[in-house]
Amino acid sequence: MKKRVLIITYYWPPSGGSGVQRWLKFAKYLPEAGWEPVVFTPENPDFDLRDESLEAEVSPQLEVMKFPIWEPYQLLDKLRGKKQSHPGRVLEQKEQNFIERAAIWLRSNLMIPDPRVFWVKPSVKFLTDLVNKGQFDAVITTGPPHSMHLIGRSLKRKTGVFWLADFRDPWSQWEFLDKLPMQNYVRKKHKQLEDSVLREADVVTTISPTFQQDLKQLAGRKIHLLTNGFDPADMPSAFQPKEKSSGKLHLVYTGIIDSIRNPMPLLKAMREEFSEEKEEVKFTFVGRVSDQVRAEIASDSWLSSHVKFAGYVTHQEVFNFYAQADALALILTNTKNAKGNIPGKLFEYMATQLPVLALGDPEGDSAKILGQAGAGMVLDHSDHVAIQVALRKLFEQSGNSEANSSTAQYSRKNLSFQLAKLLDEGFVS
Repeated sequence: MKKRVLIITYYWPPSGGSGVQRWLKFAKYLPEAGWEPVVFTPENPDFDLRDESLEAEVSPQLEVMKFPIWEPYQLLDKLRGKKQSHPGRVLEQKEQNFIERAAIWLRSNLMIPDPRVFWVKPSVKFLTDLVNKGQFDAVITTGPPHSMHLIGRSLKRKTGVFWLADFRDPWSQWEFLDKLPMQNYVRKKHKQLEDSVLREADVVTTISPTFQQDLKQLAGRKIHLLTNGFDPADMPSAFQPKEKSSGKLHLVYTGIIDSIRNPMPLLKAMREEFSEEKEEVKFTFVGRVSDQVRAEIASDSWLSSHVKFAGYVTHQEVFNFYAQADALALILTNTKNAKGNIPGKLFEYMATQLPVLALGDPEGDSAKILGQAGAGMVLDHSDHVAIQVALRKLFEQSGNSEANSSTAQYSRKNLSFQLAKLLDEGFVS
């Protein structure tokens, strides 16, 4: 008989992004490893990236409990009269009105650890009785939003259930908090909450070796590495990267471009390297791109004629763009958390066998993964000469990619069995 594990997550289909992919795939493969997952998620969450196609990946046998959530963004939308209230998006705006500035201050100093904190008490009240009745053998929480961990902490305190806390990003050391007008006492409160989660959870996991080491230093305990990965079942059976022609270059980037992901050094290097000759080069963004970057590209005649915006597409449609690419661009963060930044799409990029050109920390975790796999390189955002040299090399290459990358160790099934092992060990103990 399978043991049952409750997965508490804010992001779930039709939400898009790596957060939903991570736990959608764990839920898919955990039954093969002896654990029956049950997902607990908001009934009416407020997220802007939607991928309706992901709902088809949710197994009919998977139990998903949806519980109502109230979020202050809903009130802010009414006050502002437009749908762009999340601080991450508002912070990207060069100009903010009084309501927007006030909203950011309130979010920073009164909603601790995040605006989903209003979901904690009603969720704990609803779930405690189920856990006490033996419905679940273990509970998993995944953040951000880190309010999810507070639900797990309360369930642990009230019922003694085995609890695994999964950190997809740091908490008190998260670069996003540095962008907020946060009071010192609020910083201390974040640290106190983080300390309690790290101390009280039975197992703590995170996605990168750097985050693993950082959390280990904060917690003074063992932190388990459970990276993101790639599901071979996602790859269309007919997918094949095109054969590259020398003297042409089409770079494709998929994902989000926001205030902490800056593609302009790569685009400017591209312009400097190729603008004087009528060479066939182009760059395609697939996904949401910040207004600031769009405006900067629009103001440059060469870039505006060589850069295309495909907009947000479904996960399956992304493979059509991979098939048209000569190489894939990866824009990592250029912030204090850059070293540990391993986006979920890195593994999908590797699975395509296309070469990857990334901007980020050349000594970071993503650079090590790409280098070990022979799948590409990571260059510093400020190393303009090296970026130009890399672009020229890609431009002149011809034939099939020489990338020899393997995603076997990063398969979603393999990672799910690693997760199940952690649950098994905790359940036995």
